[in-house]
Amino acid sequence: MTSSATSSSRALNSPTFSGKSPSGSGDLSVETHGIAPVAADRRYGTPGRLFTVWFAPQVNMTGVFTGTLAILLGLGFWLGLLAMAIGTVLGGLVVAWLSTWGPRTGTAQLPTARMAFGPGVALPAALQWLSSIAWDALVGLFGGQALALLLGIPFWVAVLIVLGVQGAVGFVGYELIHRLQAVLTVVLFATFVVFAVKLVEGHDVITPATLSGADLVGAFVLEVTIALSLTISWASYAADFSRYLPVDSSKVRVFGYTFGGMVLAYIFVQGIGIAGAQVIGAHTAEGVRDVMGGGALGALALLIIALASVGSGVMNDYSGSLALQTLGVRLRRPVSAVVVTVLAFFLILWLDGADTSTRFLDVLLLIGYWIPAFVAIIGIDWVLRTRGAGPLVDVAAAITERRHAMAALVVFVVSYAAAMPFMNTTLIKGPVAVAWHGADIAYFVNFFVAALLYGGYRLVTSPGRSAPARRVTAPSRKTP
Repeated sequence: MTSSATSSSRALNSPTFSGKSPSGSGDLSVETHGIAPVAADRRYGTPGRLFTVWFAPQVNMTGVFTGTLAILLGLGFWLGLLAMAIGTVLGGLVVAWLSTWGPRTGTAQLPTARMAFGPGVALPAALQWLSSIAWDALVGLFGGQALALLLGIPFWVAVLIVLGVQGAVGFVGYELIHRLQAVLTVVLFATFVVFAVKLVEGHDVITPATLSGADLVGAFVLEVTIALSLTISWASYAADFSRYLPVDSSKVRVFGYTFGGMVLAYIFVQGIGIAGAQVIGAHTAEGVRDVMGGGALGALALLIIALASVGSGVMNDYSGSLALQTLGVRLRRPVSAVVVTVLAFFLILWLDGADTSTRFLDVLLLIGYWIPAFVAIIGIDWVLRTRGAGPLVDVAAAITERRHAMAALVVFVVSYAAAMPFMNTTLIKGPVAVAWHGADIAYFVNFFVAALLYGGYRLVTSPGRSAPARRVTAPSRKTP
């Protein structure tokens, strides 16, 4: 083993990054285990639980509000629905594939990326940590609005309550998150079905497009990118919630349950947003209460919206804590989860300050532009490393040559720069996006430039590529 592999092994297995892990389903004691690989004999559960852990976090007002953007852009109902479905499916395929890495490595997504980036993983880890805070804010914004309306309290107090509850769940960790999402899947689905029925009964949901020609094409492409940005944003989280599954878990089932949970949920809630854009508008929580008819049913809907933000927020707190550890910050996982929650509070207040729609869209796009290149780089490295490897991939023992790590980091940065002319936000108005009537294809450019450059580099240097991950035989399955 080279010095770089030894260094990686020591870092991942530091006492700060290991700790107590759940002993099985239903163990709700505090998980102190961080980014260290989960030992194969400590694994438990079945792939089926991935459906609810990926369904519930998407059924919230962030998804609904994103759907309303299709109408605000002028696409109308059917084109908006089609654009949203395309972007959602593309992102879902990526997340589902990465989710299959969890059982093979027992490691979260960002620490696994160390195999491609080496010490340079600090850059995507920092971006992931900041993204977790931003997503916490995008979700907590609507939870705070709903609770403020329900209880008649100041918005900032409502936000503190929502973040406090989700911070507590994130503090406990993996098993409580899975249990919470299983319950929320049923509760949220039932509530949003009622909301959808009320919406269809009392309002005209088939809105025609208000654009034509090149403007319509530009808006369609932008909506595809918006939907893609939602789903692919989970790519840097994917293995975090499958790393405790046994090594011999079916790849097909892990992929299928992750993809199904995420895609079905997003199409469901964004479709509601597209249908109800005229009613909901920028006042999302208040719009839902009005559609539900006010009274007890409206109050219940507001409570469910607040709970929905908790269900999504805990995912960000949990993965943000693992990203912070990947940066080398020696905080126990529960403590670092709380740090993410606290910082999100201030971003929520900024989002609510003025022009929520514009700020929401800017944050939504900006926090994810780096992810496609990240996926391309770690995906290529993974395929090269795992060819012929056994079922268990030892991330801590993997060797990363310095030149490969440097190449990954350079390609990562160059790919982002190459995508900037194609970005369409108020902060970055790329000349190509402007010329193309607002069409934003930066996510696709980011991915293909990274795949071309990094894939070409690894092809040229293939005789001396990084050694594959060590072949390890999987132990017998642990009984939950």
